[in-house]
Amino acid sequence: MARTIRSIAVFCGSNTGAGTTYTDAAHKLGTAMGRAGVTLVYGGTHKGLMGVLADAVLAAGGEAHGIITERLAGLGHLHPSLTRHEIVGTMRARKLRMAEEAEAFIALPGGIGTLEEFMEIWTLNQLGEIDKPAGLFDVAGYYQPFMGFIDHMIAEKFLPAAHRGSIVVDSDAQSLLDGLSRFERVNVPKWM
Repeated sequence: MARTIRSIAVFCGSNTGAGTTYTDAAHKLGTAMGRAGVTLVYGGTHKGLMGVLADAVLAAGGEAHGIITERLAGLGHLHPSLTRHEIVGTMRARKLRMAEEAEAFIALPGGIGTLEEFMEIWTLNQLGEIDKPAGLFDVAGYYQPFMGFIDHMIAEKFLPAAHRGSIVVDSDAQSLLDGLSRFERVNVPKWM
């Protein structure tokens, strides 16, 4: 049975990455979300892939809800055209609000912050503290080395193999969104 997903938190780079591959992908994802009426929940900035994504959602008629820290807002990083925004005290508060507001999660390519945010959500799902689908937008194979490390965790008996399938990994924006709506929770215990 497909889930109805009305809001997705997207974690992604505050830089654009090399070339136009990643900005093109962020634009495609934002356009698909906007056209589907899925609200973007994100870090609230106009910088990098985050800004490209928000602009695409808004241009496609969607809504963008930014959650940004006081420090970043004070530096002038708040996107000026958001449907809604919140300013919170810390990155921890920001992540908590994003997790509360979103019904699903996607990580576009990004740096260590993107990976940390995504891993926290994956962990919360694994522990059963939330039941919200999560996926990696595997633009140009960006997440293949990471998934190789996940395979290494499995081989070394730190992660049950079934948990590799507890996230959606896709290189196409629409397929990723469809995969999140079809997602079914993995109920294999994390302890081996």
